[in-house]
Amino acid sequence: MSKSGSFSQPPWLLEDEIPQECKNLLSTLPKEKGWCEPHLYQYQGFWRPAWLFSNALACQKHYQAQNTDILLVTAPKSGTTWLKSLAFTILNRKLYPPTHNHHPLLTKNPHELVPFLELNIDFENNKPPPMPNNNVDRRLYSTHFSYVSLPNSAKSSACKLIYICRDPKDAFISLWHFSNKRRTPEMGTISLEEAFELFCRGVSLGGPFWDHVVGYWQESLKAPDKILFLKYEEMIEQPNIHIKRIADFMGCPFSAEELEASSGNIVDEIAHLCSFNNLTSLEVNKNGISSAGGLRFDIFFRRGITQDWKNYLTPDMVDRIDRLTAEKFQGSELKL
Repeated sequence: MSKSGSFSQPPWLLEDEIPQECKNLLSTLPKEKGWCEPHLYQYQGFWRPAWLFSNALACQKHYQAQNTDILLVTAPKSGTTWLKSLAFTILNRKLYPPTHNHHPLLTKNPHELVPFLELNIDFENNKPPPMPNNNVDRRLYSTHFSYVSLPNSAKSSACKLIYICRDPKDAFISLWHFSNKRRTPEMGTISLEEAFELFCRGVSLGGPFWDHVVGYWQESLKAPDKILFLKYEEMIEQPNIHIKRIADFMGCPFSAEELEASSGNIVDEIAHLCSFNNLTSLEVNKNGISSAGGLRFDIFFRRGITQDWKNYLTPDMVDRIDRLTAEKFQGSELKL
């Protein structure tokens, strides 16, 4: 048994256990050493591991977005777990008030409540991901897909996308820690220096990081009613303002009664329920294990702060990544 749970081998290590069609495709693609997977493969300009290819291709081919769907989109380690908890709670607040003693977030990890499009999908039988404890009128999914890899129906339909980005220095540090937690004892750790070199070259899960961000930023400028572009650092500074923005964008704005209720401001209640301190204190997030890959839920929570990179990166590293960011974002008017 591995440290990942009941799996004899974590799924991200099993390159041979994928359909032959995917193996044939992978054999034609550029590949690099992965951070915790054996390899990463470049497809449609971005890097992903072998174990995700089958579901990702099926999703691109078969996912039929509904006009009422909401997709939460992130580059890995950019605030995905927090965004899921917020969106789920906002959308389902009539069914599950945030102060309710039996709120789903108290016993289920956000990744269980908002499924990834790329994981656990039975597209062969034309079945979308299950929607546990979710609003029956709106489907809420998440994805790490880059914009170019997003299923066509998600682009052409009226479904809404909420994208959150993060300072690349913090995203890198979080991804490095996350990857080392997914490596087996036999693999040892990947050094900060090795991971940094790969990240700067764009070879990271869902990378290049900058291309992922710029792709959605540019599309959000073209279609602000379809794509809400958020920044992690701004959300940390003013969570209540952004909770209202998310609610407005999803088409379920807070009423005056909700905001002025004598029992308490619902925005404050949602902010507290979904806060890092509250989520990390819950038993499910301290000791629970995901059914998708056997990951412990606690690895999705580390510090939940900004500028943690200052504790790890050398001045030369900071200079290199800042220059890369300026180069990649040049002409986009995007600043992180």
